[in-house]
Amino acid sequence: MQAVQHVIEQQVLRAAQEVEAQIDSELHRLENLDDDDIERLRQRRIDELKKLQQKRQEWALKGHGEYREVEEKEFFKEMKGEERMVCHFYRSSLPCQVIDKHLAILAARHMETKFVRVHAEKAPFLTERLKVWMLPTLAIIKNEKTTDYVVGLDELGGVEDFSTEVLAARLAAAGAIFEDALPASRQAAAETQQRTLRQGGQPRRTESDEDSDFD
Repeated sequence: MQAVQHVIEQQVLRAAQEVEAQIDSELHRLENLDDDDIERLRQRRIDELKKLQQKRQEWALKGHGEYREVEEKEFFKEMKGEERMVCHFYRSSLPCQVIDKHLAILAARHMETKFVRVHAEKAPFLTERLKVWMLPTLAIIKNEKTTDYVVGLDELGGVEDFSTEVLAARLAAAGAIFEDALPASRQAAAETQQRTLRQGGQPRRTESDEDSDFD
């Protein structure tokens, strides 16, 4: 047992030394930058910020930054040319209202993604085309193709009082939004995963599911 503990301690020590060496190397590099190097870094950062600002303006013109309702006939026009889009198929119910609240917050935070909602009962073609069988359902669309779904609330902890960070972590994992490198998001994702596992895992799409209609 002591031998195993010694090995673990040595591994931890080596990892700490490697991190320390990397930090020392980066500090040394920064300390030895001359004026030209600093100016190049400054200009690069300015160029990056300009590109980001231009992107944000383009996104805003396409309806990013707000959470909007679209009709079935508008859906494909809204989707055209989008790198990332999240569509909430909803009806008048408390779970859908909870999703609405969080998506409105995320739409304002994540300009890189378009957030829309569609009333499922008024969009029979879309619900059939995208195989939406339970509400709420979030369709995650990347480059005009549906790549993932969040069906119901099970993946979000199975409760209605989940945090916005939980939904953000799920969408980030699907590549629907840029990941916020925040400990809170990672912790929320870990807690949700544990709750989901305790409740028996993720929901499955089956034609015989009793909750597969909209009434």
